[in-house]
Amino acid sequence: MATKPKTKITVSAEIAAPVNQVWTAYNSPRHIVKWNCASPDWHSPSATNELEPGGSFSYRMEAKDGSMGFDFEGVFQKVQPNELVSYVMADGREAVVEFEDLGEKTLVTVTFDAEEMNSEELQRDGWQAILDNFKKHVEGFQHDSMHFEIEINAPVSKVFELMLAGESYRDWTTAFHPGSYYKGDWTKGSKILFLGPGPDGKEGGMVARIAEHVKNKYVSIEHLGLYGDGQEITSGPMVESFAGVTENYSFVDLGGKTLLKVDMESGGEYKEMFEKMWPNALQRLKEICEY
Repeated sequence: MATKPKTKITVSAEIAAPVNQVWTAYNSPRHIVKWNCASPDWHSPSATNELEPGGSFSYRMEAKDGSMGFDFEGVFQKVQPNELVSYVMADGREAVVEFEDLGEKTLVTVTFDAEEMNSEELQRDGWQAILDNFKKHVEGFQHDSMHFEIEINAPVSKVFELMLAGESYRDWTTAFHPGSYYKGDWTKGSKILFLGPGPDGKEGGMVARIAEHVKNKYVSIEHLGLYGDGQEITSGPMVESFAGVTENYSFVDLGGKTLLKVDMESGGEYKEMFEKMWPNALQRLKEICEY
């Protein structure tokens, strides 16, 4: 006897934000706890995930009055940064989330297997409400975010290599601070220090980790705190405003050329400074890659 095909339900939302930022907000636990609910009387107090094929996730969803709650759990199948993530839920149902880059906007489409306990209409309305809440969350921090891009007449592999390689990194980041460099590596999950000499000659800078690294395609940096006087400061009032903020690089193949996109989730008090420095830094990277 043939198995009855599962009913698919689709919801979508067009979000006024670059795909780099939309992808990060959809998949980062720090963001998930801020938008993962269908109504104001529910919330998502905790979220954990391993964003890679075979990695698991668990998002706690509870009524704010504590009357009920459940863990939304599953395992990721495909993870293609800025494009697609698919997963299997704990009950065996599948879901696919697609991200379509529309330039200054992003179309997010979620298709999932319906369950049998609730009507299709109720399920569609619930998932759409969560997606609408996600849209509201992402568009809510756009006033503080930054987007830069540049077209480079060089293949993606060359741009990717020279943007991250130690010697060339020191060159193009001079636009931010003469003597800038990093300690660590770009492997996913690795801690990395972005450093430079201060007025007193002592090195200082930022503590971060590589949240994602897909060769020739995507890099996401999560800022964790400050570095100074030989110490890492990752908690307290000095770092509250930017701890967890991401900086994301996307490399788009234009057939021998590269469109490099840079998104910073927040510039905070340094936003005006970054808006002046990033174009100069990208122009220098372009010159290095095209030389």
